Amino acid sequence: MKTIRSIYLLAASFAFFSCSKDAVELPPATQTGANTFGCKIDDKFWVPVGFGIVPTAPILEARFMGENNLLINARNFSSSPTETEFEFFIKTVTAPGIYLLNTTVSYPTSAANYAYYVHRKFTPDNEWITSAQYTGSINFTRVDTINHIVSGTFAFQAINMYNDPQPLNVTEGRFDIKVQ
Repeated sequence: MKTIRSIYLLAASFAFFSCSKDAVELPPATQTGANTFGCKIDDKFWVPVGFGIVPTAPILEARFMGENNLLINARNFSSSPTETEFEFFIKTVTAPGIYLLNTTVSYPTSAANYAYYVHRKFTPDNEWITSAQYTGSINFTRVDTINHIVSGTFAFQAINMYNDPQPLNVTEGRFDIKVQ
């Protein structure tokens, strides 16, 4: 019986430690509402993974707020208690096109378009946000209010809000999300 239990524990340990939590590629660029999101952060792949504090918490969501203002959240909880999250806020998304991320805000707000990235262990230890100096854009390739789908690509630089002044470089971003 001990031998069987030892084999089971060894197999379980091997399976647990051999699982890679790092993304090895980006999701395909689609426009079907596939609920995908991915990018490179300083040339490292990043995709939403895991589950939130509550197992039913979404790791990827998009919702319209007010008059065509769009909020997108993508979360990675794969290294709990360390977690990372993207947040995009884009004002007046009505059609496909390029929306700039080039306004300085002191913290995420509905006053302007921004891209925000946070690294935290229960509380933020690093936060980056786009600004007038560290800019980017989102290219919406599909804005479908009937089927509730937003798709597109993005790239930006963001500055750390209170720690290392080194900017964060986000490239090859893509998303295809069903809007809630």
